[in-house]
Amino acid sequence: MARKPVAVVDIGSNSVRLVVYSGRQRAPTPIFNEKVMAGLGAGLRDDGNLSDDSERKALAALSRYKLLLRHMGVKDARVVATAAVRDAGNGPDFVREVEKLGLKCEIVSALDEARYSGLGVLSAFPGASGVVGDLGGGSLELTEVGDGETGHATSLPLGVLRVGLGKSGEQAARDVLRRGIKDAGLLKSARDKPFYMVGGSWRALAKMDMITTDFPLPAMHHYRMKPERAAELRKLADLATIFEGGLSSARLASAPVAAMLLEQIVRTLEPSELIVSAFGLREGLLYSQLDEKMRQLDPLVEAARDAGGGERRFGEHGGLLHEWISPLFDDPPKLKRLNLASCLLADVAWQAAPMFRADRGVEMALHGDWTAVDAPGRVIMAQALSSNFGRERLPDSRLTQLCKPEQLERAHCWGLAMRLGQRISGGVASVLEKTSLNLSRTAVTLCVPHREESLAGDAVRRRLQRLADALDRKAEVAAFI
Repeated sequence: MARKPVAVVDIGSNSVRLVVYSGRQRAPTPIFNEKVMAGLGAGLRDDGNLSDDSERKALAALSRYKLLLRHMGVKDARVVATAAVRDAGNGPDFVREVEKLGLKCEIVSALDEARYSGLGVLSAFPGASGVVGDLGGGSLELTEVGDGETGHATSLPLGVLRVGLGKSGEQAARDVLRRGIKDAGLLKSARDKPFYMVGGSWRALAKMDMITTDFPLPAMHHYRMKPERAAELRKLADLATIFEGGLSSARLASAPVAAMLLEQIVRTLEPSELIVSAFGLREGLLYSQLDEKMRQLDPLVEAARDAGGGERRFGEHGGLLHEWISPLFDDPPKLKRLNLASCLLADVAWQAAPMFRADRGVEMALHGDWTAVDAPGRVIMAQALSSNFGRERLPDSRLTQLCKPEQLERAHCWGLAMRLGQRISGGVASVLEKTSLNLSRTAVTLCVPHREESLAGDAVRRRLQRLADALDRKAEVAAFI
């Protein structure tokens, strides 16, 4: 179900950000995203108050956001303030200034901030099990997730604007971290399970890793690293100047502290892997408002359904296309959902010139704003859409290294089947409803109604033959009454 645009204004310790979301409720898509690096948490180390300069920057940004929301017609906007405002002696005064602008501001408690960050990860990673770490300017939230729920949680004063470098700063941070993790009972739930990294400072570390390893896919969400990589990232963070131009100056400045904290977390929690999440507090706020039935929907499928919506020629039939080709493929659930998402995007490039349709499909799969799909999954979808639009190979051979050869071959066959379905139907659902595909040990059979045999014209038969060859079968056409 689609929703009217909604917005979250996140008044954090480092930045003040407005994000406006549209699309389906289970897969909110940012349609506007702006941040101002106000640095509200920077003054807390000095006297425990928000500085006048940071307040001015924040209020100027909020005044602009208020006007933008009005011009965008966004009626549903939630404004939340986190660690810096929560902990500052003059935080209540700042909130009153925000509300004078006409924005109702909620100070989120430390444990609620942790819970919302955990819910954001659950929204993007159905089935997530482990610990979520949300690193901001003023605090570090650690939250247990599993079985679709958040569990033990803690909020620690270890934001990148609060922690000092050097031996004394690191020792103090290590003591606070280990004590906080022990008191919250997080050790058992973390060991040998993923650690989900939320927050811009940790995403910057992942970006450094991508650059140094020449990772072929720039999608940050769901990027995975081995735990031992944390120590290497710390060395890279100390050489942050080599990444100038690829990262903002603010993120480069916070990288050494972020890397030190990540290394200490890895040593303490002993996770199985590190996974980057683009979803956190803001998305968790939206997810918390969904009923259980809505939460059970697959966010990848819902996002693909929404993304393909404006591009279809004759209405949605991606789900029907998936059903039409399914008799050919006995895939496990993890692959079947990628097949369905690919089918929902199968008509996404028809408006492009024929020679660019494969490029459009591949671009959508690789760089779309998807959740609940990792880099190999994106590549599998890209292969399916590339083959659907008539190109067998992906444009960058490095991408194929992210998947197993048999996975890419399977996706290629999906694409050929999708291509056949698009040709016989002309993009019209009613034709798919009248015809079917069958797979036997020797043949791929296209079944068409009696007296409508001409649906299987020469172009259709050529595509059927191409599909049958890929599946090592004969191609047959059969009429039924």
